[in-house]
Amino acid sequence: MFKELGQLTGVLRELPRIKEEMIKMQQRLGQITAEADAGGGMVKIRVNGRFEMTACTISDDAMKLNDREMLEDLVQSAYNRALEKVRASVAEETSKVTAGLSIPGMPDLSSFLGQ
Repeated sequence: MFKELGQLTGVLRELPRIKEEMIKMQQRLGQITAEADAGGGMVKIRVNGRFEMTACTISDDAMKLNDREMLEDLVQSAYNRALEKVRASVAEETSKVTAGLSIPGMPDLSSFLGQ
């Protein structure tokens, strides 16, 4: 019990540093990007670490097909692939910040960030 209290006290002393690191991480999230495409490049999507779509490119060939359902599927597929890639990058970045932070009775902090 005293060991856990000592760990908690250590974490509390580190709160200002932790807060600073989390602010820096939030700023870096906007700079993390991932791209993916679908339909052999007919649709390309870029998302950032805040999970916002920052670009969507639809080729002329895709537009000429005049197939709304297919185009919707391609956009969804490309977005989901890009999202998967950026989540992996965010998880890696998050683990750098949360490495070494263990609070007694609490799981790894990255689990709360959707990793």
